[in-house]
Amino acid sequence: MSQNEPVRIALIHALEESVVPARKAFAEAWSEAFCFDLLDTSLAVDLETAGRLDESMMNRFETLARYSLAHQGKAGATRAILFTCSAFGPAIDALKALMPVPVLRPNEAAFEQALEQGSRIGLVVTYEPSLVSLRDELMAMARQRGREIEVMPILAVGALAALKAGDGERHDQLVAGACSALADLDVLVLGQFSLARAAAAVQRVVSAPVLTTPGCAVEGLRRRVESNIFSNASEQSHRITP
Repeated sequence: MSQNEPVRIALIHALEESVVPARKAFAEAWSEAFCFDLLDTSLAVDLETAGRLDESMMNRFETLARYSLAHQGKAGATRAILFTCSAFGPAIDALKALMPVPVLRPNEAAFEQALEQGSRIGLVVTYEPSLVSLRDELMAMARQRGREIEVMPILAVGALAALKAGDGERHDQLVAGACSALADLDVLVLGQFSLARAAAAVQRVVSAPVLTTPGCAVEGLRRRVESNIFSNASEQSHRITP
């Protein structure tokens, strides 16, 4: 990979509402990266219907990940994979050891930042299957760090339906209204990529810092990719040094 060659990043989505926030975050924080999208909206529907993440869904995630690595494009080989749907954490974690490039869960970087900012953490979602899985994911990350935290999860009822119907303003109002009940927080995480658009409305009703998952994810992914590229270059240099 040459110094001037853009880094190729695969974005894998289970909700079409995640595509624009992901692209916007890259445009703002890592515009020189070359991103491409893979979208399978049936995953979110199937998860909601089944009520659990089954082996078939796990296999479909692996298929999408391997497809994203299969072909080189104008930016060369794919250097990392970012999943954008927050309800599929176990499926994404299962891929980390299988893939030869960094793989990032959508909430991973935001949760890392939240744990750095405090112990009383608000967590809002609009897609109900994400609520328990994200709370458990955040609690597990805290335990790995030897931390005790309190998570205040909340579902913004009706907000995702409003967004799917094209009423973004109503979506933002419902999310802000749900968050206004949260008090004494150290930090608030908007737990889905589609929620990033509501950040300004939410920040007006809460005093704690508000973290968006796409913004944190792009920053975290860039650090991982650049570290990985540097490590590989250093390893190659050691091999050819007489």
